[in-house]
Amino acid sequence: MNAEHLYKIVLAPHVSEKATMAGERSNQLVFQVAVNSTKPEIKKAIEKLFDVKVKAVQVLNVKGKVKRNRYGYVNKPSWKKAYVTLEAGQDIDLSVAG
Repeated sequence: MNAEHLYKIVLAPHVSEKATMAGERSNQLVFQVAVNSTKPEIKKAIEKLFDVKVKAVQVLNVKGKVKRNRYGYVNKPSWKKAYVTLEAGQDIDLSVAG
């Protein structure tokens, strides 16, 4: 699996209050991933990109919301997020120094 394909699978970290609590409780990280990606692909991508050992991957399809604006109703796109559980002692630092 080449690096370009890995970056197409893992799109971005998902930062929210729920994701932060999952990270503190059970060594999990949450990522926004490609809609057509599978659990084994996500596991390989995270292990190669961040050089960590992944214990488990749980995926969740997030249905896009219907929003209303002055032109009528608009459907926001659906997307997929992955809860990645790391092995004990493993850590990924997603903070940006600025």
